[in-house]
Amino acid sequence: MSAVLLWITGASSGIGAAMVDAVPYDDVHIVDISRSGGTPGTEHVPADLADPNAWSAIAAHFQARMAQFDGDHVCFVHAAASLSPIGFAGEVDHATYQRTALLNAAAPQVLGDALLHALEVSPFDGTADLVFISSGAAKRPIEGWSVYCAGKAGQDMWVRTVGAEQQRRGTRRRVLAIAPGVVATQMQERIRATDAHDFPDVDRFRKLHADGALLDPADSARRVWALVTGDAASGSVLDVRDL
Repeated sequence: MSAVLLWITGASSGIGAAMVDAVPYDDVHIVDISRSGGTPGTEHVPADLADPNAWSAIAAHFQARMAQFDGDHVCFVHAAASLSPIGFAGEVDHATYQRTALLNAAAPQVLGDALLHALEVSPFDGTADLVFISSGAAKRPIEGWSVYCAGKAGQDMWVRTVGAEQQRRGTRRRVLAIAPGVVATQMQERIRATDAHDFPDVDRFRKLHADGALLDPADSARRVWALVTGDAASGSVLDVRDL
């Protein structure tokens, strides 16, 4: 059995896919938790993370895996998130807004709690890292991104709070939030294509692209992993641009 068990959500695209390619562990089994799957070299657990009905199935999967895992380390990377719908609250499709709010705000907390519970009730005595992909959008309001900003801000506070709890308990479980910088992904392409009426800050992102200021996904992923494999304290909210 592999010495490291790694779960990644959002592994089929963007920073999640780059994280898979840059995994720093030699003996690792990677599980892709997503709707579509298809990430090379991974096991796929199908799940729509915007659907609360999927969360209990993932929790059961965590418990089943941890009951049998005899490796040294487990890691969970939550990279799944969405900007849709870009636009002002009250002016966008409500059903889409609701699904994205569940994905961005609720899913990270529920899945994080589910894995911590699975670790708590399992015989596993190794180390664990729970890593949540953050964003600069967690730190300031960006008009047109309310469902994204609020989700990332809530996720960061969850990390700070639960990280402090793990430190108080003296566990070997570390909880981190890491912002990967402004990365050249399909998400950025969609941002640049948005009308200023729905996203007033669009020209700033177009300029970042024109100036070649976007981070390469592979470089960003390596920086994220450098922070994960470093000595950051549980509860830390980090940014690769601080390296």
